[in-house]
Amino acid sequence: MTDPATVTAARIEVERRRGELLDTVRSLQARLAPRTLAADVWDKAKNKGADLAEEAVDAVKARPVAVGGVAAALAMFLAREPLKDAAVKIYDAMTSTRDTKKRAAALKQADQPAEPAPRRARAKRASPKTETVK
Repeated sequence: MTDPATVTAARIEVERRRGELLDTVRSLQARLAPRTLAADVWDKAKNKGADLAEEAVDAVKARPVAVGGVAAALAMFLAREPLKDAAVKIYDAMTSTRDTKKRAAALKQADQPAEPAPRRARAKRASPKTETVK
């Protein structure tokens, strides 16, 4: 039938292949472990962020005026309310006369919360019974 040496050689080959298969499964388990996957993703994200930062620095170096204009436009957009208020105040200061300055001061004072009025002492009324007639 079959030669015992052939059977022994086949069993040895099967054990060798089984060992290789188990090594492959262990390495796949290590590569697919959640901790390993998260570390790989984190490394790739860090590398991508560094690449983007490098590209941004290169772009700024290539076009500093354009980047400065964009930054100024963004700053003006974010500060539009304070800039508008300042422009109105400057315009008012340049075009106002004495009367309008007085009105502005009165309006400014009116915008402030009113202080409570001081309490007045009540005048004592003389009761008809305590009055003395001379």
